[in-house]
Amino acid sequence: MTETQKSPARGQIMIVAGEASGDLHGANLVRAMQRQTPDLRFCGMGGRELELAGVELLCDAAKLAVVGITEVLSHLGDILRARRALVERMRSQRPALLILIDYPDFNLWLAATAKEQGIPVFYYISPQIWAWRRSRVHTLKQLTNRIAVILPFEQEFYARQGCTVDFVGHPLVDTVKPRMERAEFLEQHQIDPAKKLIGLLPGSRKKEIAALLPDFLAAAELVAGDHPETYIFLIPQASTITRTMLDENGLADWRNRMDFRVISDDRYTMMAVCDGAVAASGTVLLELAILGIPMVATYRTSALTYFLGKLIVRHLDYFSLVNLIGGRGVIPELLQDAVTPEQIAHELKVLIEDEQARATQLAGLQEVQRKLGGPGASDRAAAIALHILGKRRG
Repeated sequence: MTETQKSPARGQIMIVAGEASGDLHGANLVRAMQRQTPDLRFCGMGGRELELAGVELLCDAAKLAVVGITEVLSHLGDILRARRALVERMRSQRPALLILIDYPDFNLWLAATAKEQGIPVFYYISPQIWAWRRSRVHTLKQLTNRIAVILPFEQEFYARQGCTVDFVGHPLVDTVKPRMERAEFLEQHQIDPAKKLIGLLPGSRKKEIAALLPDFLAAAELVAGDHPETYIFLIPQASTITRTMLDENGLADWRNRMDFRVISDDRYTMMAVCDGAVAASGTVLLELAILGIPMVATYRTSALTYFLGKLIVRHLDYFSLVNLIGGRGVIPELLQDAVTPEQIAHELKVLIEDEQARATQLAGLQEVQRKLGGPGASDRAAAIALHILGKRRG
């Protein structure tokens, strides 16, 4: 029996996630599969969440979580070592199934290797190739057995290309839940219930903080105007961000001028108590939508990246997932040079002070919530993965 014909290791599944959100959603999928089939064993690449779910980590995804060409080049050694570790395990203990989560450049290469080994591939949370590099859909079709998508409009996109695709709903619907009531949160943080609470969410990466936090803080002063005592501004501190980073990017200069609170735990309750928020584009916008919090979306990157992005992504009317899912401008989007303190403050004040504008956005957010699907995305994805395994086991 040749190396590529080795029987799969009974019950062993390889799962690969390259970013924090994929690590979390992958861990929930692993737990859902284990609830249905307790004897399954998992190995692969991820972070703390997958490790806590019982996955044997062959490489740490944190070393590969890079953005931009220059960062990729500087981490090329880590990327190649991770590939080598996964392929060596794939060949020595051929898994019964490979589950890939987003992270397309790395995962599509791994999918090709799995196909050579005769290992079935389930792509859970497919890459957003509908936004750019659409031609990759043909590669995805050739290399995968099944695709599970978490955004409603993705199913039609993949189905049109002949892919076997299922919309399972968004896993955030199950996980984005406040841990306490508003009154309890306010009491814990000694916040007067009469205050207006505004969330400032500049992101979870150092570059995002540097690009957005100074303008968010300046916008806060403009929102507060002549009545700073009326407002409290809440800033979540992600595990990837230190207090020093926040201080160095403007917070130290503003702290004595207005009431800023840095919240390092229970971010969903912090978000849920806000009267409005301004946030960096990304998953956080969907989290705010699920919680029903009026928001302003922002996106700023380097001039070169923005220029190249405009060349590649020409067919999308919006950059935020909230508006893409809603199919219209549910929330205001400020892109690149439009991300100014004045424009942020203007959009926030409209949402806080204009009852009609606020009600219109809240209705739009409810529509987005419905389109995200009901609870149970991880269980539905687990059922698909187990179905593939069942076919393989005969």
